[in-house]
Amino acid sequence: MSLIDPWTLKDNPELLEQVERASTRYVAHAVHNMLDLASEQFASMNALPRGTSTSDTANYLGEDLTRMALDHIGTSRVPGGRLFGAIDYKAAVLQFLPEFAIEQALFVDSKAEKGSYNNCRVQITQTSMIVRQTVAGVDIAIPGLVDPVWTAGGHVYLTSTLFVKYHYGATGLRSVTVAALPHAFVQDKYNPSAQDDIWNVGPNAPTLGESFRTRLNFTKLETKAPWRIQRMIPGQPWEFRD
Repeated sequence: MSLIDPWTLKDNPELLEQVERASTRYVAHAVHNMLDLASEQFASMNALPRGTSTSDTANYLGEDLTRMALDHIGTSRVPGGRLFGAIDYKAAVLQFLPEFAIEQALFVDSKAEKGSYNNCRVQITQTSMIVRQTVAGVDIAIPGLVDPVWTAGGHVYLTSTLFVKYHYGATGLRSVTVAALPHAFVQDKYNPSAQDDIWNVGPNAPTLGESFRTRLNFTKLETKAPWRIQRMIPGQPWEFRD
């Protein structure tokens, strides 16, 4: 089985989504396997010393749990492949599907937040899409800063970004959402215009010199493709939703 050139997927969105679906299945199953441990760890935050930042602790905990979950299962790696960047978890993956194989730069970002069960923050440095949405009555189009195809060390990777969002409350972990951010090559399906989008207005503050950010709306995305949003609750059965 030979490797296919990621650029060929620009004209074959069905094959591209096969890759992203397989990645979503991998991440979701890995996180679900760690769900009991995640629940225990988030419950232990109630014993934090007074003055400790709960939000910072939750974010660090989420990052560690996701890394443990993915490393525990493991995946096929590109020999000698190395990736660099600010995203929590990154892996040069050899993705094998029934009809083809491809080299993939898999980026997984973890987030933890009280409430906000239907969205997660997205930095423009985490997406290859053009973010088209309406902000304060104005239609905007901000290009993502992730290359849709990334060449490094003699390898040519399809880039894929997923998020693991840990939703917690006063009593501990409430639920976890795994979200697969669409690739730039399927822009027209998921975000063709500012009026047809998958976003909420983000928390960025340009007047403070902050880079542009937005929020991925889980409901909007799962309406277009249910498999891109996987929700799981500790102690309850879960199956991958196609």
